[in-house]
Amino acid sequence: MIHAISGDSYFLQQIVETKFTGSVHSVFKHALNIQSGVDGEIFTLATQAMDNAPNTLIINLDTLANLHISQNDRVSVMNDQLLIEDKLQLATKTATRWQCQLPIFPSDSTSLKINVITVKQFIDLHGKSGGMKSSHSPISEFEAETSRMLKLRTNLLREELVSQRFDQFQKYAVDLVGLGPGLTPSGDDFLVGLFTVIHLENSPCSIYQQLCESVINMIKPLTNDISYTTLKKAAYGQVRESIYSLVHAILYGTEVDSIQALKKVLAIGSSSGTDIALGLISGLEANIKLGGKR
Repeated sequence: MIHAISGDSYFLQQIVETKFTGSVHSVFKHALNIQSGVDGEIFTLATQAMDNAPNTLIINLDTLANLHISQNDRVSVMNDQLLIEDKLQLATKTATRWQCQLPIFPSDSTSLKINVITVKQFIDLHGKSGGMKSSHSPISEFEAETSRMLKLRTNLLREELVSQRFDQFQKYAVDLVGLGPGLTPSGDDFLVGLFTVIHLENSPCSIYQQLCESVINMIKPLTNDISYTTLKKAAYGQVRESIYSLVHAILYGTEVDSIQALKKVLAIGSSSGTDIALGLISGLEANIKLGGKR
């Protein structure tokens, strides 16, 4: 039998308290996505190589490649065990419960300002291009145009934040959804980072929290199921552990702490980690500017 090592509290609650049913949505080497049969929400089984995340269980396997699980395989729960056909039997009682609890935005932003500059410089040097970070030599006109649109739309959204205007926030955010390469498009990943900062307690940008939630009601047809679930969780302040660790390090750690945490985020996906990190930095810079106006 396979055992869950740790798991998102909400996912574990669904397994214990409801007759959870669904089907396999997609399978990768380190992640298996399950689509709920009730509302289509995506839940994930991840190997030990992954970090804790919303709607995710970390299981005691190094790879999922040998399970022979296929798309549309039936998923059910029996006696606190999650079952996928006769191919996987997962014990969930062994899981340590995890839930994202974002840090509080500091009253003294001295370290924050230094860490933001350091992180931004590291991303410029070591971040992955092709998404939010423009490539110096794009492989096609399409990539160049996508990069231009990402830059334009993120700048519009950033200006909306710094100017504390509400009228166009939803429009500019929605315009980013589905834009860019990757399983989770670059525009989506940028918003995950930005939404995270908006949900920091005492954040000057926290006045936009309800608008983040309203954006989610508009975007489901604009992106894929996996990215939509990630965005929806971020819109309520729920993000994976490595993102939390990066935010905490930038707010309260040293420059060394910030770079160590950043490296783990940059390793996410192809360019997803870079895109998320740039969303975080954009939000933190907006907070710094707004904090100076208080």
